[in-house]
Formats: sequence, C-alpha cells, structure tokens
Amino acid sequence: MKTTDYEIQIKDYLNYLRDEEHSPATIKQYQRDIFCFFSFIDAGELTRETVLHYKEELEQQYQPVSVNVKLSALNNFFSFIGRNDLKLKFLKIQKSAYCSAEKELSKAEYLKLINAAKEKKNEKLAILLQTIGGTGIRVSEVKYITAEAVCRGEAVIRLKGKTRTILLPKKLQKSLKGYIRREKITAGPVFVTRTGRPLDRSNIWKMMKGLCRDAGVDEKKVFPHNLRHLFARCFYSVDKDIAKLADILGHSSINTTRIYIITSGVEHRRRLDALGLVV
Repeated sequence: MKTTDYEIQIKDYLNYLRDEEHSPATIKQYQRDIFCFFSFIDAGELTRETVLHYKEELEQQYQPVSVNVKLSALNNFFSFIGRNDLKLKFLKIQKSAYCSAEKELSKAEYLKLINAAKEKKNEKLAILLQTIGGTGIRVSEVKYITAEAVCRGEAVIRLKGKTRTILLPKKLQKSLKGYIRREKITAGPVFVTRTGRPLDRSNIWKMMKGLCRDAGVDEKKVFPHNLRHLFARCFYSVDKDIAKLADILGHSSINTTRIYIITSGVEHRRRLDALGLVV
C-alpha cells in the first residue's frame, strides 16, 4: 500500500471518529497507534503476516492490556477500510480479583489533596476535585458543569450520542453556588481558564499533579480518572447496586463497571482474613 493511500484512509477514518463524537483523547490515541503500525511496516505490503509480526513485536514491548488497546485501534481501522481479514484476536487476560495498592487512590489521600488545595488558597481546584470525586464524571465531562446546571442541581451530559443526567449532591451544589457567585459566573462552564475557555484534560492533570508534594500523596495515584474510580468504589460500598452505578458512570456494559469497583490487594487480604477459615 502506498503512503498516500493509507494516509488518506487514516484521515477519512479520523474524520469518521469525530462524526461519531469520540473524545479528542480517544481519536489522538487511535491516530498514534495506527501511525505506529504503518511506521513499523515501513511502506511494506499490508498483509496478515505483517500484522501478525507487528502483534508479536507489541507483545515483546508492552503489557497485555496495552497490546489489546493498540490492537483495538488497528482492528477498528481495518473494519473501516473493509479489511476484516487483517483483524487479530486480542490477548487473553485473566481478570484479577484485586488491583495494586500502588495505583489505588484512597479516600484519605483524596481528602489530603482537597485540604492541600485549600491551604494553597486554590478554591477552584478544591471544588473541582470534589466535583469529579463527588459525581464520578469523566474529566471530559467537566465542561457540562455549568452555572445553569448548578442552579438546577443536575447536569445533563451529552457525549458519544448518549445523554445522561448527573445529580449534584446538596453540599457540592452549595459549594459550587458560592464559587460561581464569588467568581461572578452567570452562565456557561464553571471551571474555566484565565481566558475563559473550559478547562481541558491537560489543564486539570497539571493542576492535580501540582498538589502531590504538598498533600504527601504519591504522584502515580493522582490523575483525574482515579477520582472516578474512587467515586465508583465508595458508591458501591454503600449502595451495592452495580446496575445503578453503571448508569451513573455512563457505562453501556456492567463488565466495564466491575473494573471500577475492584479493591486493592490490602483490602482483599483483609476480607480473606475476616472469613476466619485459617486458625
């Protein structure tokens, strides 16, 4: 396949993803993974053998989960261009009953981050952390927290062709109302940059990372999506309704939600000990 051929097809595919309202981060990831593949074959012939060879290379360099993410990007692209014969099977991964404690953000650490933001007089960040942590929204959905939504006590999120309503807890609604009043925000997104543009993933990520040292929290645990996982675990520990949690998080499959409520190995051992089966 000539360079110009696949570049045109990739461009068409990325436009298709935009039309389907995939997030900018997802589109960027797909673009990167697809270009990496074509750089690997280096203008060689696009055959099943070359794709299999690429898969073998991925297995040598990445963890199985990462390999499957990259294969997903390729498989979707191959489907788009009508080359289903090139699609490969994903690596089989045994589901773990618990996650690594090194990656799990605890509620205590979450509260430390909020307190650190308050001590630094960064009200915006303190309330932003509580907005994500208290609702379980994605970082890409923060822009739907508007002055109008705060007044109603609920935010309507429209993403990827789906619409769902997120209720704002009373205490969060009160804090947000105070914030928008002090910031003189009358309409539109609550969390914006100095130029008035909605905060994006990069802005929020940098703001959160800046708190780690002051809060005494491991930087590896601090990123927006981990707040969403914390919300899921806390909600499920109280409600025990995984179907309701899936609806709140906007998951189309409960299997996805199950990943969010996996506890750490420390908690898993505590539960095993509580069984009283070893004397």
